[in-house]
Formats: sequence, C-alpha cells, structure tokens
Amino acid sequence: MSLPEPQTEAGRAGLAALLAKPGDALVALDFDGTLAPIVADPMTSRIAAGGTEALRRLAAKIGRLAIVTGRQAQVAVEIGELAQVPGIVVEGQYGAEQWRDGVLTLPEPPAGIAAVRAALPELLADADPDVWVEDKASSLVVHTRRAADPDAELARLAPTLLPVAERHGLEANGGRNVVEIRPPGIDKGGALRRLVAEMPPTAILFAGGDVGDLPAYQAVAELRADGIPGLTVCSASAEAPQMAEQADLVVEGPEGVVALLSDLADHLG
Repeated sequence: MSLPEPQTEAGRAGLAALLAKPGDALVALDFDGTLAPIVADPMTSRIAAGGTEALRRLAAKIGRLAIVTGRQAQVAVEIGELAQVPGIVVEGQYGAEQWRDGVLTLPEPPAGIAAVRAALPELLADADPDVWVEDKASSLVVHTRRAADPDAELARLAPTLLPVAERHGLEANGGRNVVEIRPPGIDKGGALRRLVAEMPPTAILFAGGDVGDLPAYQAVAELRADGIPGLTVCSASAEAPQMAEQADLVVEGPEGVVALLSDLADHLG
C-alpha cells in the first residue's frame, strides 16, 4: 500500500521514523475540519465515513493515538464514537480537559468566564440574529457561520469581543467563523507537548486544518529540533488556505485524512 509523500524533507523523515517504529510513535489529530466536516450545527457533526474504523485499526498499531480538539472532551467522544477506539486519549478544550479509558478529568471554570458570559447578550444585541454562543463551561464560542455574511459578521464582532475578554484575563481567539474566549496559555501545542512528556515517542504525526492547530504545528517543529522526527498534515480547506503552506503533507479535507489513516493502517499490516 503506497502512502502520499510529504512535500518537505523534514516531513519525509518524520513519516519514515513513524513507519520504522510505529509502536513507539504518537499520532494526534484535530477533530472538526480534520476528522469531521465543519457544519452549521456542531452537535450534528460526525466523523467522515470510515473514520472511526480507521482509528480503531490504527490504534492497534501505534504507540499512542490522541485527539486534540477545541471541543469538550466528552462531546468529542460521543459524537466521534471514540469509546470504540482502544487506548485513545482525548485532549478536550485545547488540553484543559482529558478523557482516558472512560475517565473524564475537568478543570475548574476559569475566573472571568462568568463575567464574560453575563456581558455577551448586550455585546451581541446588534449582531445578526443567527449568531449564537456555544457555552463550554471553561470557554465561550461565538459562532457566525449561520449569519447572512459569516465573514463580515466575524470581522465586525471580533474587535468588540477582544477587549472584553482581556479585561477579564481571558483571550479571544479566531477560527473558522468563530471567536473563542478562553483562558490564556492553553493551546494545542501545550497539549501535544504534554502527551510527548508522558510517553516520549520516536516519531510524531499531527493532523489539523485551522489556525487553532498552528501551535501544534509549531510544537512539532520544536520537537524535531530536539531530535524527535515529526510530520504535520493539513486537512485542506478554502476557509483556511494558509494552513497548507505550513504543513509537510496536504490532503483534501476529512475524507483525505481518513484515507491517509486507513492507508497508514494498511501499510503497517
């Protein structure tokens, strides 16, 4: 079974190292836009066809398989049917939550979230009526995807949300038609480094597709400098075209990611 060839020398070295010792490797994946298509209602999202089975097959051959997502960990487990995947670790809310072997570990709600939650109705009073807020307890996400002009509404609202978040010690981070207000210092790069510290791998593969995945891409680059080969994969999207420029390997959306995981499982026999 042939595998796609990364476009960078470092990526090719990362893939070769993973194939040489898969039982000592770490494969970590974003969820929305990477395993599952982006949809207007996040709760209706599902992993692309064949994805859960590809994860099951790969989990039996990889040292550690992880999901690193902005979603709440339990929600990702339920939507993705991830409890069916033996040994998988789910780092939810950018690593603030963890789900392992059926056990969910949650942080205390960060200071400031309650104040921002109370302020949002007034801040969004003049927003498109289809703008809505997803409350994740530890973070708040303002979605504009359902608005008449999602990009324009996002551009209009983001400057309003940023100072309110900062006033309460939080960050306002942009993404695909979203602004997420969450505690500072929590990102996918930190989650990936923690996974590496817990079980030092001989190689890393991280797949993502939105700007929230850039810290994980950066973590892979830094770990490569420390001697751990790594491969970054981009789930290509017209909504975040800059991501393809940052990755070692580009595939076409969640279907391409699932095909890559399936081919990888086949290749590992």
